[in-house]
Amino acid sequence: MELRSRRWFDRQGELGLQHRSVLRTLGMNPELFRGKPVIGIANTWSELNNCNLGLRALAAAVKRGVMAAGGVPLEFNSISLGEELMKPTAMLYRNLLAMEVEETLRSYPIDGVVLLGGCDKTIPAQLMAAASANIPAIQVCAGPKIPGCWRGHRLGSGVALWEYMDKYRLGEVDGSSAEELEARYSASVGTCNTMGTASTMAVLAEALGMMLPGTSTIPAVDSRRLAAAEKSGFAIVNLVQRQIKPSDIMTRDAFENALIVYSAIGGSTNAVIHLLAMAGRLGIDLQLADFDRVARMVPMLVDVEPSGEKLMDDFDAAGGVPALMRELQHMLSLGCLTVTGETLGKNLESAPEPQGDTIRSLASAPYADGSIAVLHGNLVPRGAILRTSTASPDLLRHSGPALVFESYEDMLQRIDDPDLPVTPSSVLVLRNAGPVGGPGMPEWGAIPIPRKMLSRGIKDMLRISDARMSGTSSGTIVLHACPEAAVGGPLGLLRDGDMVEIDVASRKLSVLLDEEEMDHRRQEWRPPPRKHVRGYPLLYMEHVLQADEGCDFDFLRLVPGEDLGLVEPVVGRS
Repeated sequence: MELRSRRWFDRQGELGLQHRSVLRTLGMNPELFRGKPVIGIANTWSELNNCNLGLRALAAAVKRGVMAAGGVPLEFNSISLGEELMKPTAMLYRNLLAMEVEETLRSYPIDGVVLLGGCDKTIPAQLMAAASANIPAIQVCAGPKIPGCWRGHRLGSGVALWEYMDKYRLGEVDGSSAEELEARYSASVGTCNTMGTASTMAVLAEALGMMLPGTSTIPAVDSRRLAAAEKSGFAIVNLVQRQIKPSDIMTRDAFENALIVYSAIGGSTNAVIHLLAMAGRLGIDLQLADFDRVARMVPMLVDVEPSGEKLMDDFDAAGGVPALMRELQHMLSLGCLTVTGETLGKNLESAPEPQGDTIRSLASAPYADGSIAVLHGNLVPRGAILRTSTASPDLLRHSGPALVFESYEDMLQRIDDPDLPVTPSSVLVLRNAGPVGGPGMPEWGAIPIPRKMLSRGIKDMLRISDARMSGTSSGTIVLHACPEAAVGGPLGLLRDGDMVEIDVASRKLSVLLDEEEMDHRRQEWRPPPRKHVRGYPLLYMEHVLQADEGCDFDFLRLVPGEDLGLVEPVVGRS
């Protein structure tokens, strides 16, 4: 077995002495680690990120597993992306985390890596890095938090927040009640306990084969999560010994499996962007059309908020991803390799049958159609996404006048204005909030229903933006309008009163303007002023791809004909 780390630690002379002395400062005897694989533990633990607070304990469990299997664990920290506190959005820094992890793997003596992530962007960033580095890797997630309880109701992360905040805006929930909710809302460390982006990406990491079976849904505070981390530490040594790499696991067929699971769980729309980015790192031609094709074939089977009514601990109790994939196995590519070292088909031989009614059968699907739709038209020539499983059926075919918000700030200032010229048929449009316009494509797409409409009992309206939305949000919300307004996309040409038409069955989203008028407006259009003139945000705006390509940087995707994997450093004097 050829180990990268031997180039550092098996050398003679001053360099070998210097390298081995580093491990001696950790209290390690060279005789105990000589010839053993060095396993990096990429930890996104941070006190700024409540989702990932449990990862410190998981890292210790991973180390036990690595040592038991004969490896040498070395933990390193990286930037922690927490969607709740990081502004304007953690998405702005997903690519930065991916670069940081990839470059750490490139420049240090690491033979394999265990990726510890949780909140929204950390798992996709780490998997993007693993794909590009292409050394043996395994993902371990933080796990969903346990639900709090308020006035007899279990609180679903995000979902409950949006519901009660609308009541607060209407004066139906007072300040003291809101404070009481605040105290009960987040009952433990861990990620959102609904099928938001964090849970969606953890589930999809398992579906791709990059996480041990059954481990994505274990609650953060459940002792089984520590056992899963320890087992993952043991498994990574086996992957290194067999030189099973991410490119062996995350194949085109594996992504197809992930799309099938994605449709079945009614997952977050953000997963579309992340899967596209991950595939791009591997040179796999995954496109928006693939998401729509699979969604038309695979009904939603998992009854978890916001598309359903239950929470992630219910999904775990029902058997989790293995039980779901067992139900779907006739659709899946069972020959795909996984981090167990076995194929998906072999893993599913021991998968449990679904328990209870959280995971439905194909014959009793709670939502018979696919959970998302990809729309096209003169307003979104390169596509847009709608999560149909949380949309209002009566708005899936709709025509109404546009009410345009030029920016997020503009929307916040005017949305509750009693003189806002809005009617129930209005189409709310937010622009200049995409990858470049945000920058970073913040989760601003779930435009609040104007208070003027809420007071009349209107709970949903057609909303369109070039932004993203939280995976915990609901409504008839068209997202990721591509190309975005800030780079000249048609969304930037809309004016108040323009008639917008959607027909989800036909996958159409258009503005009822002739091409001559559109051309006239293009000539008059000017890009909005840039919000940043230096630093990482400027780099981001200059190199980020559009949503239909995963919002990765143009220089990070695999170039056709390029070899996948690390360009090895020269191991010499620093």
